[in-house]
Amino acid sequence: MIRCEIRGENIEVTDAIRSHIEEKVGKLERYFTNAPNTHAHVNIKTYGNKKGKVEITIPMKDLTLRAEERHDDLYAAVDLIIDKLERQIRKHKTKINRKFREKNPEQEFFAALEAGANGTEEEESDEGIDIVRSKQFQLKPMDSEEAVLQMNMLGHDFFIFNDRETEGTSIVYRRNDGKYGLIETNEGI
Repeated sequence: MIRCEIRGENIEVTDAIRSHIEEKVGKLERYFTNAPNTHAHVNIKTYGNKKGKVEITIPMKDLTLRAEERHDDLYAAVDLIIDKLERQIRKHKTKINRKFREKNPEQEFFAALEAGANGTEEEESDEGIDIVRSKQFQLKPMDSEEAVLQMNMLGHDFFIFNDRETEGTSIVYRRNDGKYGLIETNEGI
């Protein structure tokens, strides 16, 4: 069962809003044979120009779903986000099924990191480098195509992973031209 943790900034989360979000997020459970026992983290923020932003993150064991939408209508934003999350789930399932047909079913096909857990954010100050945030995570084996898919699902510009073929640490990233790059490490040299 997916339980919703809803947080509002500059807006009161009414029972109607809560009910609408819980109903829509609950529909995602139909895509899983065993409904995941997890929390959907929902952030709602409104701005002075009446425009709002809704962000939903659902971390699961093998997949992290995340989407956000800016819209004048909060309910429409939630509907659009659910559509995005459904597309992510379908894309993930298609990818898994394709890998299953191509490779040994005992292999781990796809692994995910917690939303935002693929690096550190650094900020430079006048007195030197001041690391303002640090994260730790476990790298899981996957190929570069799976890493790009996970990076896009998380909405990040880069993703660190263990390359299943080379068994080394690699990084995929989004280039300015919209294409993707791959950085492979030469460990032990």
